Order: sequence, then C-alpha cells, then structure tokens
Amino acid sequence: MRKQTLLAALALSLSCLAQQPLGYQNPVIAGFHPDPSVCRVGDDFYLVNSSFQYFPGVPIFHSRDLVHWQQIGHVLTRPSQLPLKNASTGGGIYAPTIRHDGERFYMITTNVSDKGNFLVHATDPRGPWSEPVWIEQGGIDPSLYFEDGKCYLVSNPDNCIHLCQIDPLTGRQLTESRRIWTGTGGRYPEGPHIYKKDGWYYLLISEGGTEYGHKVTIARSRHIDGPYTGNPANPILTHINMNAQSNPIQGTGHADLVEAPDGSWWLVCLAFRTQGGTHHLLGRETFLAPVRWDEGAWPVVNADGTLYPQMNVPTLPQHPAAPKPARTEFDADTLAYDWVYVRNPHPENYELRKGRLVLKATPVGLERIDDSPTLVCRRQEHMSFSATTSLRLRDASTGDEAGLTVYMYEDAHSDILLRRKADGQNYITLRHKMGLLTHEEPEVAVGRGDVHLRVTSESQYYAFSYSTDGKDYHELGKLNTRYLSTETVGGFTGIMLGLFATSALPGSEARAEYDFFDYEGE
Repeated sequence: MRKQTLLAALALSLSCLAQQPLGYQNPVIAGFHPDPSVCRVGDDFYLVNSSFQYFPGVPIFHSRDLVHWQQIGHVLTRPSQLPLKNASTGGGIYAPTIRHDGERFYMITTNVSDKGNFLVHATDPRGPWSEPVWIEQGGIDPSLYFEDGKCYLVSNPDNCIHLCQIDPLTGRQLTESRRIWTGTGGRYPEGPHIYKKDGWYYLLISEGGTEYGHKVTIARSRHIDGPYTGNPANPILTHINMNAQSNPIQGTGHADLVEAPDGSWWLVCLAFRTQGGTHHLLGRETFLAPVRWDEGAWPVVNADGTLYPQMNVPTLPQHPAAPKPARTEFDADTLAYDWVYVRNPHPENYELRKGRLVLKATPVGLERIDDSPTLVCRRQEHMSFSATTSLRLRDASTGDEAGLTVYMYEDAHSDILLRRKADGQNYITLRHKMGLLTHEEPEVAVGRGDVHLRVTSESQYYAFSYSTDGKDYHELGKLNTRYLSTETVGGFTGIMLGLFATSALPGSEARAEYDFFDYEGE
C-alpha cells in the first residue's frame, strides 16, 4: 500500500512537472525581430515584429506556450499595403501592435517612409489582411485597446502619449486626441499599450531610446483618459542598473504584456545581445519574462526587472516546434517565410526552377536606396554560425557579379562574390563596404563552373572562403565583426545573409543560379 501511495505521489509530481516545465532560453525569437507585440486568442498566442525596409513586412508568429514560436507568414504581403520607396534602415515599418476584438485581428503600425500610422485587419492571422486604413493621430508606435464596443488608440505625437477613440474599420477619429502621460522623464516616450486589470487602466510605455538606456515604465488610472499616475518603482524593466552591467543582454525595452489561460502574466520585449565587448550585430531580438501581477498591485517583471539568457522559471506546458532544416533546397514553389527582400522587389528577377534559385542580374547594386536590388536574404540568428551556398554564374558579361553578402544595410555589408572579367573567366573576391570606405581583396580565378561560397563566424570575426569542389575550402579573408555592428555603422536592423546578382550595364543576360543554402548556428 505504501509503495502504491509513493508511486501515485511520484506520478502526480511528474504530471505537475509536465504541466509546468522549468526554464527556457532567451531570446525566444532570435535575430533581427524588434518591437514585439503579442495577443492571445483562446489557447493561442500571436506575435508581430517591426520589419523596417524589408518586404514582405511585419512577420507574424504563433505559439501555444510563449517560448516556442513558429512563423506563419507576414501581415503586409502586397506593395499596396507596404510601399517602401527609398526606405533604408531608418525607414519603413516601425513598432506594430497586434490585437483581437473578439471578431477579427487588427495590426496597427507606422510606415515612416509613406503616410504614417495605419491599421489592417483579418479574420485569419495567416491572412489575407486588408488594405491599409490610415489614422489621423500622428506620432509612432500606435496601439489599440478594445472595451465595450469601443476602440481606443494611443501613440506618441510631440513626445507625449495621446489617446483618442477611433472607428477601426474606417480609421475615422471619433474623439479629440488627449494627452495622458509624458512618462517619467526619459527621452523618447514611445511604445504605449493600455490594459485593464482589477478596475485600473494601466499604461505601459518605453523610454530612454532603444539603446543601452532603454527601459519600460508603467502608470495607471481609474479612467482610460487619465489622469495617470506613475509606478513609484519605475522602471519595471531595464538593464541600465548595476545588477545588469555584466549581463550579455542589454537595451531591454519596448514591451507588451499578455495573460495566459492559467491566469499567469508574461512580458515580451526587445533587447540585444552584445558580442565583442559593447558591440551587437544581430539586431534587437524578442525576449520573454514572467510577470507577477497581484490584485490591485503593480506588475513586477522577473522579480527585479532583469532578464537572463537562461530563465529558470516555471512556464506554460511547452509545445516545441519542429526545428527549421539546416538546408534550403530551393525545390518548393515559393521561398520560406524567413526569406525577405530589400524594399519592394521586382518579381521578374526571381525564379525557382528545377531545384535552383535563379536571380536575374540588374544594374541596381546593393548600395542603392532608390530601387530594390536583386537580393533575397534571411536573418543571422546566432553569433557563431556557418552559411554556405553553391553558385553558377551564367550568360554573364564583363563586370557582372553574384554572391553571398553579410548585409547590415546598403552602406554596410561584406560580400564574397563571383565577377566575370574581360577574359571570359570568373574571378572570386571579397569586398567590404562601410560608408564611404570600400576595400577589396585580390581576385582569384576560378573558371566557369559551380563555386561554393561560405561565411562563418565565431562571434569575433567573419571568415569568408570558397571551394571549387565543395570539399576543400580556401579562405579569402576575415573581418572583425565590430565593423558591421550597430555601434559602428548605425541603423535599426540586424545582419542579414543574402544572395544577390548585379550587372555592370543595363540589358545584361546574366543569371545567378543558387543550388542550395545551408545555415547552421550554435
């Protein structure tokens, strides 16, 4: 009997552990995925991120546990939804918010390269999403709050959080915009979100700029239009204090709160991981933290407002997703969701044919901002990684190029490339561009066959190499990663790994054929 009781107790204990596994790794969405916003519908969570100059825009993810996320598409998939003319790393789509009113999903955001704030809606988060509905109230980082059939909008014109009521289907502003909070005095009060709990309206914002001084603060009021009183313990999330000075996670901010089906509260936020001292290259990523939010009290983020790479905390029952395959074979009808373009692409320059990605070379180089180069890319997600592709350059003329780029934006990238020369042969070289500075390594003749290109990183350096047989690789050169970091070259995005093709003159018949793309990180 005693043995049966012990076995029953053990089974119950194991069951409880299965329902609340301990711990997870931050970030929960790695690589350039900033400004996360999350909502829950039933047992499902949906999350969106900023996309800046990349198309399609606003990646959208699904999860059942807040830890494991799978991309299910993009919100903005048509040029009519997302015009990106002349958009660079500081342009395009800023800080989306996703919400559900019980009937449909809404995503509201800012296109700083177009007409400002707008929203789209859909009944299925996988799309299709509506055409843009433009919003009168200015500022950036707009957010929605639904209550009793009404829709409220908050954003930050004039460095202050403003609130008004709108019709979300037409965008028409129904009440005058009202100033409700200026924050605690930090610069750039932005990223506002409103929640209601225990009879209080809570207003969550970010302050300090999306850098090392970033922080999350909160205020509350009995009335949605204020007055709002700040939490005496603000900020509720920051890594600017002494307890996080050696933390590899920095720049925590721009957060959103969500309640899980079991009544627990959670916070998603952006932050960046440093490498090479105070440099970061992967962009701002999506992180997760538990929140204690007692009745009538202020929310407390992970006990002391600090996040860690290993979060040893209880979680929701976990639902791990299948890992992404290391190899992209290019044998599907379309590219996977993690492949994107710079600005609005020209579809006629891209083809998936017989298991190869075929890129048509055009005179629009990677450094151009007035058009979209023939470039398709995916995010670097790990500090240590290896990326390899196989390339054949066909029907090229003198000066035509194709290759693999480590791309921060048009003024900051390193490219290992094939170039057709006047003698009719292909030569391989390594080119670094950082602002007005451009450097090329000596060219190496490699003939006219397939060439394998590879870039690897061990956090401190990018190493570039090539192979003519897919077995023996020859290193062309290295680059200290700090030279492509945000702290060196600026910008709001992160490193992308891209495949490209450019021509020296208009009318070139050159095509770059890529057989596969391997990405392995650790």
